[in-house]
Amino acid sequence: MPANVYECMFLLDTNKVAGNVGAAAKQLHGILERNQAEVLASRPWDERRLAYPVKNQKKGLYYLTYFRTEGKNVVAIERDLALNETILRTFILNVDPKLVDIMLTLARDEHAVALHTANESDLEEGGRGDGMGDHDRHRRHGGDRGGDRRRGPDKDE
Repeated sequence: MPANVYECMFLLDTNKVAGNVGAAAKQLHGILERNQAEVLASRPWDERRLAYPVKNQKKGLYYLTYFRTEGKNVVAIERDLALNETILRTFILNVDPKLVDIMLTLARDEHAVALHTANESDLEEGGRGDGMGDHDRHRRHGGDRGGDRRRGPDKDE
């Protein structure tokens, strides 16, 4: 069975991490490696105040990890992560094989901003570079609703 690459965003309890992100990362890597996963990239993403409390915590550290494993191992990984008290939430996604190289490059570069990449790819496709496709831009600005474009019984056609 072929191994897939997965992206995992952890939400860590900042009180339990308490400035020692290295120890928390070692703990996360240990869980992954015990379940036959190879860690490809791993780094803190962002520490911020949460929109709503998660397990009575108002602040959390987002930690991004990419790993390779067989699909059958993901259930065991999720189970072990759920038992860890440092982890408030996890979100695991299967990365499309065509995107693995670019995602790993971005994850390993601590100064990379995903928005810049989105803007560059939008420009290459002939867009304006604001990260919005024509459909989204049309929708954001009201589409066909508003102004004199509205059709109704009192409008001439």
